[in-house]
Amino acid sequence: MFANVGWGEMLILVIAGLVILGPERLPGAIRWTTGAIRQARDYVSGATSQLREDLGPEFDDLRQPLSELNKLRGMTPRAALTKHLLDGDDSIFTGKFDEPKNGQNDKPVSSPAPTPQPPAAEPAPGVTPFDTDAT
Repeated sequence: MFANVGWGEMLILVIAGLVILGPERLPGAIRWTTGAIRQARDYVSGATSQLREDLGPEFDDLRQPLSELNKLRGMTPRAALTKHLLDGDDSIFTGKFDEPKNGQNDKPVSSPAPTPQPPAAEPAPGVTPFDTDAT
């Protein structure tokens, strides 16, 4: 919950608490806040254990999509593309097209020879060229 709060921010909060509440009420406010946070954690853990008891093995099926989402949160865009769109084949990023993937034969993949293209006719001046491959 407070993972992004550093020591500097904590010091500012303590100084602000001293100014706003005063030195005599600040310890009581800190005790009340920690007690409220502890009670909220107890409620959440109790609800989780109650759900686990009620649902049994179905609780793990409910948590599985959440764990997959947590795995995706830690991925870089390149890793996500490689995993989901390219089935783990990152040769498009590394430039190693001739190396076989695991489980395939050891023969390098060869591409067919390119067919020669006829020279394109130059358009008349003032006419925008139309590229059929781009559309």
